[in-house]
Amino acid sequence: MTQNEPTTEAISLLQDLGLQEYEARCFIALNKLPSGTAKEIHEISDVPRTRVYDAIRVLESQGLVEVQHSSPQRYRAVGINEATQILRQKYADRIDTLETYLENTEMQNLEDDENVQEVWSLTGHDAIESRTLELIENAESEIALLVVDEGILSESLFDGLQRAVDRDLSILLGGQSESTAETLETQLPSTRVFETGLHWLTGIEGDSEVAISRILLIDRETLLIGSYYPDGEETSEQAIFAKGLQNGVVVLLRRLVTAGLPEIQDPAV
Repeated sequence: MTQNEPTTEAISLLQDLGLQEYEARCFIALNKLPSGTAKEIHEISDVPRTRVYDAIRVLESQGLVEVQHSSPQRYRAVGINEATQILRQKYADRIDTLETYLENTEMQNLEDDENVQEVWSLTGHDAIESRTLELIENAESEIALLVVDEGILSESLFDGLQRAVDRDLSILLGGQSESTAETLETQLPSTRVFETGLHWLTGIEGDSEVAISRILLIDRETLLIGSYYPDGEETSEQAIFAKGLQNGVVVLLRRLVTAGLPEIQDPAV
């Protein structure tokens, strides 16, 4: 099979979704044909002919291929919409199964000291956004979010904050710039919004200066601070995450944060 980029990517994605390489190659080959024999599939897919039969049997068992019982037998792939729905459901089922297993995995308590000081790091926008949404979802009383990089604003973030509003939590939103503050106020008109004016957060001092992307303070004891290099080679967002009223990092950064958030009075001050 002469593989162009879409074909190569499709085979790779099918493998990510649980198919073996030969199965993925045969399925892609059948998508290029109205129907095909094992010989024709072999010629297009470069899968050894003796292995085509095994791959087709697996694809048939998963509902991805139909068989015409002629001589020789002919095969055809199901429609694209049907195939993607089958794979989507299979993937969702695997995630549900994994979630069940993880929930039933017994957590070993290796540390009895509840006052252990911990700071964790996260890398990548998707991982940091996921943790941000989780923290907002689990907030019990108060959320303070300072947005420096407007690129972190997403529908998922607005939806999570709106759910927090609906739960009647105390919410304070800050934008580093006037436009960011206006966006927050427009999307969440029932929350308190202010413009911070703290220009040092943007890292404009130099090309290598790190910039803050977001600061999230939950219930005054859980803190997440994201950062990135706006003009440097490093483009991936990174973050530190710390929790606990007695955590030294949380105490220090909470005071720095609340110094710039006039609506919040840090109880530790």
